[in-house]
Amino acid sequence: MAGSFRYVVCDVFTDVPLAGNQLAVFTDARDIAEAQLQKLAREMNFSETVFVYPPAGDGHVRIRIFTPAEELPFAGHPVLGSAFVLGGPLQLAEIRLETGAGIVPVRLEREGARISFGWMLQPPATWEPFARREELLAALGAVATDLPFELYRQGPGHVMVELRSPDEVAALTPDGGAIARLMSEGVDCFARDGSRWKSRVFVPGVGVDEDPATGSAAGPLALHLARHDRIAFGDEIEIVQGAEIGRPSTLYAVAHAPDRIEVGGSAVVVARGQFRL
Repeated sequence: MAGSFRYVVCDVFTDVPLAGNQLAVFTDARDIAEAQLQKLAREMNFSETVFVYPPAGDGHVRIRIFTPAEELPFAGHPVLGSAFVLGGPLQLAEIRLETGAGIVPVRLEREGARISFGWMLQPPATWEPFARREELLAALGAVATDLPFELYRQGPGHVMVELRSPDEVAALTPDGGAIARLMSEGVDCFARDGSRWKSRVFVPGVGVDEDPATGSAAGPLALHLARHDRIAFGDEIEIVQGAEIGRPSTLYAVAHAPDRIEVGGSAVVVARGQFRL
């Protein structure tokens, strides 16, 4: 069906424009043809694009999330960004977003009328050992610590790889083609950086060479650290990501228990527009 379709662009996991992870939100996708959804996500060419629909169940809205290459059941920065875009007009303290992985509630904090921060209760993560350690390290060009390599899935999957220092994380120049041939999931390379954790996330298998901010890796990272006694369950961690690609981002995560993970951050709306199709 021909028509005009409005979208909002916001930068997620940042409180300043032109940083964080870019997100396009089509705020009313009811009349967008199914065949156009993936094409629009490729046209935007952000890590993810969201299409908003009326709720099918107990949520306030239903969202569908697309990378440039495929649809995802859940991803962190699209959920948080959508909560900022939609939560303001709806005047909600908590917005419940229906995703392919279930309903995700997002608690919204305000400074006056402006939403300043959001905490999302993420879907439970699963984890399993990742056997191809040496092949992955060769593709990354990295040296890891003795922390186990484990694949966490919370929608998209990420293998957790701890390096010896934040400088080694910053210096990575991975072979994206080799990673994509090895697995379709992403890899989260991280190291302690004082009171924070430095992270870089590579997902070439779904068309994202490096992600500026990855909510679906931040929660599993907190869980991974707690499961292996790097932190305690209930500790809030601050994660810095994206500086190497010019999109500095800050994420917060708490693994309260293995089946209860929250991830938080800010977002700012930077553009509005429309497609005529």
